[in-house]
Amino acid sequence: MHRPSRRHVVTATALVAATAAAVAVTTAAGASDTRQQAQHAIKGGKAKNVILLIGDGMGDSEITLARDYVVGANGRLNMDAFPLTGAYTTYAVHSDGTPDYVTDSAASGSGWATGRKTVNGRISKTPDTDKAVPTILELAQKNGYATGSVTTAELTDATPAVLASHATDRSCQGPGDMAKCPTDTLAKGGPGSIAEQSVNHKVDVLLGGGKQRFDQKVTDGTYKGLTVTEQAEKLGYQVVTDTTELKGAKAGKPVLGLFAPGNVPTEWTGKPAAVGGTDPQRCVTSNPKRSSATPSLADSATQAIRLLEAKQKDSKKGFFLQVEGASIDKQDHAADPCGQIGETAAFDRAVKVARDYAAKHPDTLVVTTADHGHTSQIVPLEATPPGLSSTLVTNEGQQLKVNYSTNTPGQSQEHTGTQVRIAAQGPQAYRVLGVTNQTDLFATVREALGLR
Repeated sequence: MHRPSRRHVVTATALVAATAAAVAVTTAAGASDTRQQAQHAIKGGKAKNVILLIGDGMGDSEITLARDYVVGANGRLNMDAFPLTGAYTTYAVHSDGTPDYVTDSAASGSGWATGRKTVNGRISKTPDTDKAVPTILELAQKNGYATGSVTTAELTDATPAVLASHATDRSCQGPGDMAKCPTDTLAKGGPGSIAEQSVNHKVDVLLGGGKQRFDQKVTDGTYKGLTVTEQAEKLGYQVVTDTTELKGAKAGKPVLGLFAPGNVPTEWTGKPAAVGGTDPQRCVTSNPKRSSATPSLADSATQAIRLLEAKQKDSKKGFFLQVEGASIDKQDHAADPCGQIGETAAFDRAVKVARDYAAKHPDTLVVTTADHGHTSQIVPLEATPPGLSSTLVTNEGQQLKVNYSTNTPGQSQEHTGTQVRIAAQGPQAYRVLGVTNQTDLFATVREALGLR
């Protein structure tokens, strides 16, 4: 077991101030009375807007790890301040409808997007007959709402894909990636790849990574020979690639933001967990692989809200927006605690953007949740896990050990089948109370917006 020298502790304490501002928080002692908030929050009614925030892989362990590191054991993140909190189950199903206890992001996202369970790897299609099921975004569009999807993953990754596409397999992201979706190809009369479907759907705001998918050329149909980006431009999209261009995007025309070839680089870096543990470390709150022109998730959420609200300024109907912090999951898979914590903190800042907007627009339903649990566990310092572990020095100057042992070291760490938190405020928020099913979130959003 590694214990810090006095120099380690002094150095770590001196660094606390440098990272304490990484996320806006309230402390437990200074928090408002959540019981009184809950009494006011238990209401039905109709929402004008819905903002759904998904922390991919953000189970209770991931939330607690970020809280302990960033604001302290007795601190509170923005996501902790919702007046109504419950839990929901996340299992997928096999093709015969029997439970598959550990879901992937495609099946879980399809659950809240369509209200129906499906098999792992499938995007908003039935588990048995492989038929497309209408999504909450499609229903919102049909009912006259503006729509948006923001992510730190590729825009064609599973969680954003479930809203605006239907695919037999989540890997069918671009026109050149269709090996597992032969009947979905344009040549076979299908809707095409996830990238093609997303822009064909005319989603008003699409912001994230995945430029490499949109740079692929369409192989059949009206846009044959063009890249998907060029297809988007033909469909009227403004294509933006950095913060300045995003802020300059005008409302009224759809916006496609492509901020990285693949996933958007993480905000924080550090040493990954190792067999036998690591020396106590402080996370580095920067990443040389991340351009200063890359918008944060909070920046993207802010601009998405601006664009969606402006488009609907003369309409009685508002917008539906999904915001995903995708790399909480991806860094959990990689057993990288600093990358994971930094992405959770970045997601939490996006939660603040949504809650600040709702404070001025109380007819907005805001929901925050995860798609599934993940591997990281906080364990005693004296523990000797058989897998990967790392010791961190938190912003309180204390040591914390995190363990990753859901797979053999060297392999990707795995999702878990645990229930996860769901919290909400605004019209119909009371529906998240208790223990619900992931598919119930579809009904909550549909009821809040009055979608038929």
